[in-house]
Amino acid sequence: MTDSIYKCQIELANIIEKYTGQDGPHSTAIPSLFFIRRSNVTELNHSIYKPCLCIIVQGAKEVFLAQEPFRYSPSDYLVASVDLPVFGQVTEASPDVPYLALTLEFTPSQILEVIRDFKIPGKKKENARRGMFVNPIESPMLDAVIRLARLLENPDDIPVLAPLYTKEILYRILQGQHGGSLEQIALEGSSSYLIGDVIEKIMNNYDRSIRTEELAEIANMSVSSLHRHFKEVTAMSPIQFQKHLRLQKARQLLLSESTDAADVAFRVGYESPSQFSREYSRMYGFPPKEDIKRLKESYDQRINA
Repeated sequence: MTDSIYKCQIELANIIEKYTGQDGPHSTAIPSLFFIRRSNVTELNHSIYKPCLCIIVQGAKEVFLAQEPFRYSPSDYLVASVDLPVFGQVTEASPDVPYLALTLEFTPSQILEVIRDFKIPGKKKENARRGMFVNPIESPMLDAVIRLARLLENPDDIPVLAPLYTKEILYRILQGQHGGSLEQIALEGSSSYLIGDVIEKIMNNYDRSIRTEELAEIANMSVSSLHRHFKEVTAMSPIQFQKHLRLQKARQLLLSESTDAADVAFRVGYESPSQFSREYSRMYGFPPKEDIKRLKESYDQRINA
């Protein structure tokens, strides 16, 4: 790690500490920018990653897409190019040296705008690529991220300068080793772009039955091609993808509402509460009722510690 990268990370750490103060995710005055702070190593947590850039300035994390691990630390950055259900955990953190990170969300249209505005030579449409990657971090990107984060000190500048700095950051990603994976998701008609449409369909209809033929029609692919390209992007089949979404939504409902597992099972699209309970246990390690009780007790212990 070079001195310039180290100095940037120290400054970013100070900014994140200033605008968080306590553990958890924190929104900022820049709508697409989020800070995360953790004082301890965490257990595996399930979440949905929107298209985003993730940078760690202290600590380390491991994210799993299906069973594929993506480990990153202050030496790297992680990018998700499409909506993806993942699970992961902070692997390095302590009260003295907390895990500090930021997430910058973006859209495919922003990627396309960067490609056009910077006149990046267009690549031909390629087969679908994995929708998540880790890349070594470099000074020019961190410099742009620092300038974006500094805008929090001058909120009046955010509407004008935040889009410019975000565009520069996306440009740096596109210039990186795996930039082609991000570019493909914005190229209309590419396999990655078409799978993005299928993902959007499943995200918006996770609670209803969707025929594979319907998804294949959206992508203008055969059923076998859909499965192949979808798995290349997401590391799972469309059915597995939808299952992850349903179970994550179910867990959120059980945590936030006083309702029973059978009711939640029907609300997220299951026809059989017993099947829901089996698949929930397989994913989270505990039956719904026991899992929610355990999570709430763990939360109360942290609050009262």
